[in-house]
Amino acid sequence: MPSFNYGNTTIDYSLHYQAHKKDVSIAVEWLDGVQVTAPSDISTEKLHDILRKKAPWMIEKWYEFNEITVPACPKEFVSGEKFPYLGRQYRLKVYKESDRSRADLAFQKGQFLAYIPETSTNNEKNDQLYALFKNWYIRYGQRKVNARAKLYIQKLNVSPPANLTLKEQQLRWGSCTKEGAIYLNWKIVMAPVSVLDYVIVHELSHLKYADHSKNFWNTVHSILPDYEKRKEWLRVNGPTLHL
Repeated sequence: MPSFNYGNTTIDYSLHYQAHKKDVSIAVEWLDGVQVTAPSDISTEKLHDILRKKAPWMIEKWYEFNEITVPACPKEFVSGEKFPYLGRQYRLKVYKESDRSRADLAFQKGQFLAYIPETSTNNEKNDQLYALFKNWYIRYGQRKVNARAKLYIQKLNVSPPANLTLKEQQLRWGSCTKEGAIYLNWKIVMAPVSVLDYVIVHELSHLKYADHSKNFWNTVHSILPDYEKRKEWLRVNGPTLHL
């Protein structure tokens, strides 16, 4: 999936070419992120110049979709802090150890256990634990995503996607490429299973219908009759799913 950098932010986008188009069209959709339609002869350099100029508008548009316009404060990675997984909150316990050279993270008996070097600065601790938590969410979340997707692949009667991967994504919760690969924002595994299911069904339905036509939404509705409720939960609470 193509992307461009705007400051420290990497913005993914879906790109569609049109042979006779003379300008670049940009749309920001709440679930699927940035959609770009461009002339077939445009260079990547010129396209990215245009997208960078529009990046502030893209980001502003994204937050307009949410009632919570400012994301919650980053985690501090201290004992007693709660971390969500599949809609439930789990506490963190931090241990400082003098004989440890690097941080480590485990999940045991319903809580996260972090072990850090006693000499670590606060910034070092936060950077290391952020990376460890992210890896944990991706590793364990991928198992859950695979299991839920298998269920809905059968219900939708579609072929398995070419790829189904949790990854870093800016300004989108999921995407389905024209090659049939599906990518989900790794933070979605923090949400309740019902919301995770909605994003999975949404993207799997794109294997049948590439657009958001009436047939597409009828397909989503046939599997999840209450999908609008799940979609609304993510609209309101999505910004709180963070590290």
